[in-house]
Amino acid sequence: MTKAELVEVMANQAGLTKADAARALDAFMTGVTGALKKGKKVTLVGFGTFDVKKRPARMGRNPQTNEAVKIPARNVVSFKVGSKLKESVN
Repeated sequence: MTKAELVEVMANQAGLTKADAARALDAFMTGVTGALKKGKKVTLVGFGTFDVKKRPARMGRNPQTNEAVKIPARNVVSFKVGSKLKESVN
């Protein structure tokens, strides 16, 4: 599903215009992104939890040259599925 398709579904389900639904979706994404940047967890009960995990620096290998390459530490976003979402998919 693309962002445009999601906006359309949100507009139909909530009785909004597509423009209002697009603004609501943008506000949601901005809020989640802002919270994750601050290191906070975002929990949507029944849907799931977004969290930031720290991935440590490590050594990797270039597959073409077999040369060792240092991969720097970084933050990655993780998502744990909530029980209601898990049940509805299965």
